[in-house]
Amino acid sequence: MMDMIQSYLAGILIVIGAAFALIASIGLLRLPDLYTRMHAASKAGTMGSGIMLIALAIYTDDQAVLTRALAGVIFFLLTAPVSSHLLAKAAYAAGYPMWDGSVRDEMKPKATRQRRKPRNGKA
Repeated sequence: MMDMIQSYLAGILIVIGAAFALIASIGLLRLPDLYTRMHAASKAGTMGSGIMLIALAIYTDDQAVLTRALAGVIFFLLTAPVSSHLLAKAAYAAGYPMWDGSVRDEMKPKATRQRRKPRNGKA
């Protein structure tokens, strides 16, 4: 009975993880610029991979496989968002343009920023 529940739960998690991976791949194809594509790939791809590794951890009876699967989940959660952030920052510094429909560019230097004067009156 427990093996059947374990198999069903692992199967459901595999389908959910595959759905996240599908959403990530659709995002890579449909989104307009590098930055939004990178967001889709890192967030949904990480979730999909992590959920499928959790399904493997639930399904397996081997302690070594369970440990490696959970270590893989932790590795994905720690490295994928950080690396995509750094890649997007490097792409911005290299001059890759944002989509014309982007609402706000928070990395753009403010040309209208006024310089504050010191309190003692000296400039």
